[in-house]
Amino acid sequence: MGYRKLGRTSSQRKAMLRDLTTDLIINERIVTTEARAKEVRSTTEKMITLGKRGDLHARRQAAAFVRNEVADVREENEEVVIETALQKLFNDIAGRYTERQGGYTRILKMEPRRGDAAPMVIIELVK
Repeated sequence: MGYRKLGRTSSQRKAMLRDLTTDLIINERIVTTEARAKEVRSTTEKMITLGKRGDLHARRQAAAFVRNEVADVREENEEVVIETALQKLFNDIAGRYTERQGGYTRILKMEPRRGDAAPMVIIELVK
């Protein structure tokens, strides 16, 4: 089979991957288990590739997967600007990787999780 089941039903697994991918786009670095990180790497790289394409169809495909969450709130010229995860993906992150042909994420191993000794990793976007 081409993917890990992660001990969940298909709908639970899809929801978890959507959440982790959105969190990785917003925070650019998350701590999770090794199996989850390896699956999230696949979905995140697909979303960044859609962001690099940048057309309307790619934006709609990414919007169907990435959660509608607030990524940044800032004030510019007396106006409050609210940036969503999808806007951050297309405006900031995709522009960073225009010359790169994949490999947008990095996985760094950590010590096992206290309690069940699950292998923990840090997954982050490459600068």
